[in-house]
Amino acid sequence: MYVPIGDNFTQVRMSLQSAVLDAPRVKTERWQGVSANTDTREIFDVNFSVPLSGIEDLDHWRRDTAANVPWADDHFLERVGGEPINPGIEWANWPWGKSARGHLSQGRFNHNYMERLWPKFARRTDDGRLPMGPSVGRKYPDGDKRPKFGIAHGYGDLWDLVELLAKEKNTRQAYIPLFFPEDTGISDGGRKVCTLGYQIIVRDDKAAIWYPLRSCDLIRHWPDDCYLAVRLLLWVIDQCRRLNPKAWNDVVPWTYSMHMTSLHIFESDVKDGELIHAK
Repeated sequence: MYVPIGDNFTQVRMSLQSAVLDAPRVKTERWQGVSANTDTREIFDVNFSVPLSGIEDLDHWRRDTAANVPWADDHFLERVGGEPINPGIEWANWPWGKSARGHLSQGRFNHNYMERLWPKFARRTDDGRLPMGPSVGRKYPDGDKRPKFGIAHGYGDLWDLVELLAKEKNTRQAYIPLFFPEDTGISDGGRKVCTLGYQIIVRDDKAAIWYPLRSCDLIRHWPDDCYLAVRLLLWVIDQCRRLNPKAWNDVVPWTYSMHMTSLHIFESDVKDGELIHAK
């Protein structure tokens, strides 16, 4: 399903809310790693783009996406903080934090955005714990004997993406994955990250972000997913301006594109033919 380019996120959200109410019913075996206890209404293969038009005012994007603020802003700072903290703090402040608590196991989630954005430090101690203290620097120090993850070389992280873009503004390679090989197949049988990754590409000093997801809940996640991705693009632009002002001072945010293999709502979110929690 292709949603025509709208002037803003509000228009796209209204279109998606209307479409999903008439969508086919689908029941999967599990949702978030647990047995599914309700049907969903699902739109398959959703694509849309929204012009960002050079706007860097966060208040504008907070209103347009209808993000859950201040939670989304506080959680964004966790994401870009450089530490693979798990579980972090802000998950508990999410409007649906009570249900998220049920996915904790031994005090942590089986994955989160901070671990996936900063995988170089997402390591375990000998007893299996994740160190929670601040990392000293970003790169592994010289002579570090820990194994380097990856096949040919070590993992990259969000800062590697920034450094690449700052140096090579027009690269096609500025992509950071969130869905890792360990998520493939039945693996541990737990939750799977919904976000596949983010790509940022610049042409004619206009920066675009492409955001593919395997799955997205229109009520609980879509508004925040959109806002957090826009904030990520603005953050990357700002970091690149700092590292290479000559190349980046004239770069502006231009386009947001999103692909969702499955966009859905739960039957429990519908009452008398209307969405209960719609914004």
